Amino acid sequence: MLLTISTTHRPATDLGYLLHKHPDRVQEFRQSFGTSTVLYPEATDERCTALLTLDIDPIRLARSRRKGSPAPHETAGGLAQYVNDRPYAASSLLGAAMADVFSTARSGRCDARQELADSAIPLEIVIPVLPCRGGVGLALKIFEPLGWAVEATPIPLDEGFPEWGDSRYLHLTLRGTLRVADALNQLYVLLPVLDEAKHYWQASDEVDKLLRSGGDWLGAHPEHALIARRYLGRRSALTRVALERLALERLAELGDDTDEAVDPASEEEVAQPEERRVSLNTQRHAAVLEVLKESGAQSVIDLGCGPGQFLRLLIDEPSFTRVAGTDVSSRALAQAARRLRLDRMGDRQRERLTLFQGALTYEDDRFAGYDAAVLMEVVEHVDPPRLAALERVVLGAARPGVVVVTTPNVEYNVLYEGLTGSRHADHRFEWTRAEFTAWAERIAAAYGYVATVGGIGDLDETHGQPTQLAVLRRSEGA
Repeated sequence: MLLTISTTHRPATDLGYLLHKHPDRVQEFRQSFGTSTVLYPEATDERCTALLTLDIDPIRLARSRRKGSPAPHETAGGLAQYVNDRPYAASSLLGAAMADVFSTARSGRCDARQELADSAIPLEIVIPVLPCRGGVGLALKIFEPLGWAVEATPIPLDEGFPEWGDSRYLHLTLRGTLRVADALNQLYVLLPVLDEAKHYWQASDEVDKLLRSGGDWLGAHPEHALIARRYLGRRSALTRVALERLALERLAELGDDTDEAVDPASEEEVAQPEERRVSLNTQRHAAVLEVLKESGAQSVIDLGCGPGQFLRLLIDEPSFTRVAGTDVSSRALAQAARRLRLDRMGDRQRERLTLFQGALTYEDDRFAGYDAAVLMEVVEHVDPPRLAALERVVLGAARPGVVVVTTPNVEYNVLYEGLTGSRHADHRFEWTRAEFTAWAERIAAAYGYVATVGGIGDLDETHGQPTQLAVLRRSEGA
């Protein structure tokens, strides 16, 4: 099986820098299931083409599979282990080889030509034999939204017998202007999606692989649910987790200023009738910051930090000697780094700050070790069945001394003119004051904390305040 990557960027031989493979060399890489080779059939200033081939060893493939679970789409015994389409049809095997051979290129790093690595260049990718369960229509539906011009030609079962019709294989050509890293990551994800099969059993870390390789493009793809489902072998539990994390990433990309779908002017009009109004978002940040300062915390982690607006306030407060921000969205973390001007930050200031990617429904040692944790406008974006996991991760495993939680008060929504339904399309629920208080007191009791519940924003006698606030303090000895 093989694929080619070509460019007409001038000088085209810069493709060698981007792929970290020299055009004058033929390089071989041993895989557990065969040998992959990279060479350049053409390398001029006008056009350069890199060719990746994968020579499958069916004996090694079958032996490596015996060490673990068999691939779900193939028979574990008999001749099917040795006689199949894997040697010539682009599949997850080619994707795995590409991930190994072009690992640095997929990361987008290129010290010699970093500006070029960050730029979109004209690319042409050819895959002569691509298994595609869904035919030409699926190939178009998958690749066109990513900016590719797609040529997909069905391969007949037998050219000598046209009446037999077409096989499930396509000859695929993609042309577009993209970053090389994006193109490689898209292929890594989409080859097994089109084939709808993988050569290995999928564990829970497959979700992390999907989201890392999906980067900025997967969440915005109109067929992201189909891609996740087929990439994860239609395993419903993994697919559900992947789609939940994609939804949280899309939320984080909206940023703190748009965490509610209420028109900002109408929100301020209700909350602050004075001529000089302060937005609810600003009031929320100020209230949480005051709670953290009063708690005496010296280290704070913002769980679900988004693009870093609140992190800016934390890092500007000298009493916090250690500050961390974590989010499921890599794009949000990149925005946070830009907002905080991480590249220009002094050494002493930089030593106080940590940014890292993580999902709040999975235990992570990096969440632990902080005096205080913040969950600002986060819980309402978690599916109710997953809330217990978040509670266990934050209060049971990380166990900060103080946890500050904010969430909308659904009772207040009637005061927003024109608002129907939730304040944001991605909210999975919005609690009344009684529901929020019951939740805060329940989880506090379960994990050895004491809850204090209040509100933020202008107070209405009937409907309360627009934002609810809970402060959970860990009990002595707990």
